[in-house]
Amino acid sequence: MTIEHNGIAGPYFEYDGLPAQHVVDKDLPLIHPYAPVTPGRYLTPGGGRLTIRPTEMRAHIRITLDHLGCPAQLTDEKNNAFKRLALAAEGYCVQARCRHRAAHADGVLRIFEVRTGSIPLAAFVRAALAVELGDFTPTDRLLQETEALAGPVRQEGEGDQASGG
Repeated sequence: MTIEHNGIAGPYFEYDGLPAQHVVDKDLPLIHPYAPVTPGRYLTPGGGRLTIRPTEMRAHIRITLDHLGCPAQLTDEKNNAFKRLALAAEGYCVQARCRHRAAHADGVLRIFEVRTGSIPLAAFVRAALAVELGDFTPTDRLLQETEALAGPVRQEGEGDQASGG
């Protein structure tokens, strides 16, 4: 079923019970949390668009998650969980003295950078999908593992870039 919106962002369509998606996304595969994770573009179980691609230098994998402004994905609780997930990845970057922009951005489009060879891509993506669905356990586990290996990561209010990198 197609839903026409007269705004610049339309038309939208319904997809398998998910929130309305933009028509250009109608052919994207639905990513399953326990399926193999490979670079590409997907629809998520929480109704977002997930893009996984290596960065130009290939030292990181960039993961973007776009929720099209879905208010259910923009709560303070989920924003905080997504930030913890970004900090888990950033801990490895601080240890390796990487220099790049902050690996987290709140809001409709979330951008993460995961250092190649640090957190397994599948574990990171599964944690992000779990946050979408309201389960913060995998995110908290990844942050604890990162801090056990790489030391404390920066906390709220310490700036947008990690120190030491």
